[in-house]
Amino acid sequence: MIRDTSNQDAVIAPPKGHAVKRRLVFAVGAIALVAMAYAVLHSWRGSDHSVNISRLRIAEVGRGTLIRDAAVNGRIVAAISPTLYSASPATVTLKAAAGDTVKKGDVLAVLESPDLTDALKREQSSYLQLEAEVARQQILARKQKLLARRDADTAEIDRLSALRTLERYNAVSNEGIIAKIEFQKAKDALNSAEIRAKHAGQAAELEGDNVALELKTKINELDRQRLSLANAQRRVDELTVRAPVDGFIGTLSVANRSVVPANAPLMTLVDLSRLEVELEVPETYVSDIGLGMNAEVNYGTGTAVAKLSALSPEVVKNQVLARVRFSNAQPAGLRQNQRVTARLLIDEKPNTLMLQRGPFVESEGGRFAYVVRDGIAIRTPIKMGATSVSAVEILGGLKQGDKVVISGTETFENAERVSINQ
Repeated sequence: MIRDTSNQDAVIAPPKGHAVKRRLVFAVGAIALVAMAYAVLHSWRGSDHSVNISRLRIAEVGRGTLIRDAAVNGRIVAAISPTLYSASPATVTLKAAAGDTVKKGDVLAVLESPDLTDALKREQSSYLQLEAEVARQQILARKQKLLARRDADTAEIDRLSALRTLERYNAVSNEGIIAKIEFQKAKDALNSAEIRAKHAGQAAELEGDNVALELKTKINELDRQRLSLANAQRRVDELTVRAPVDGFIGTLSVANRSVVPANAPLMTLVDLSRLEVELEVPETYVSDIGLGMNAEVNYGTGTAVAKLSALSPEVVKNQVLARVRFSNAQPAGLRQNQRVTARLLIDEKPNTLMLQRGPFVESEGGRFAYVVRDGIAIRTPIKMGATSVSAVEILGGLKQGDKVVISGTETFENAERVSINQ
């Protein structure tokens, strides 16, 4: 059996002053606890509420470049998406289905309209008839010109004959061979022949002008009929519906072999090679935006730079529709009606005193903010300026370096002072 070592133990006396040190440590600890309790009690008595810091978001006031922007929603739309319509009441025979890829000029549908076909045949018949009348008028014009010229030439021959007769009478009048009265008759015959020749020449010119005018009238009628024929041919050609651009068929508005009225929509063609973004801009931003403004489009897998290209002139449900066009190459993989988000970059303000944006902007109306000093959130009047999606401009009430509660103030109940627990 092994004995314990109790007989070998010896009592050691504590050194001098050890008890005093222990009392001093206890006193210092008690004083620290009292000070901490006083500080906590003083802080609690000076505040209306107490909130844990984990429930709050605190940001620091700083300086930088404030980019005024607007976050809006939108969707991808085709820049070119024509809707094809029926040209007249007809029966539709579809040559393509929804989703088919087509090229420019491909036949998409054929319209059957007996009325337009008959009208084209009537116009063709009228055109051929007028064409024959113009040819007949040309022959008649040449004939009338020849007759008028024949009469003028005959009158000229009579004048020359009367002139020679007068010359013969004049040669023998001094010899007394002929009577004076015969000489006067020959002279009168010459005058009469000259008048007839003159009038015949003028009549020939007038007849030429007349037949030329009649021919011109017939030619004008033929030209007018040619226009009518071309219009009828165009309307018949429109019965064959062709693709105006490359793309694919988005939607069909009619069924095959159905009867449609004039100007009825048949189908929509979508060109995915040129896509744009249609944005729904709140009415409050309309006065700040303009054409050519830069925008950033987030389409899920990336971000693209774009420019504002069109703005609707009307407000619908407190929103204005705007179109933005991609500045660089169109991103791949986009789809028609795909939902996207965008930032309209309205303005840039450098060296601005600003604060991160948070719910306090809406909850306090931008007139108050809670500034954190020594663990106490103090309700402080402020003045805000321009706002953006991520930051707000501070015009008064705060200075650089101040820490402000930007989220979680809904539990403060507008208290003047709120204690923040660590």
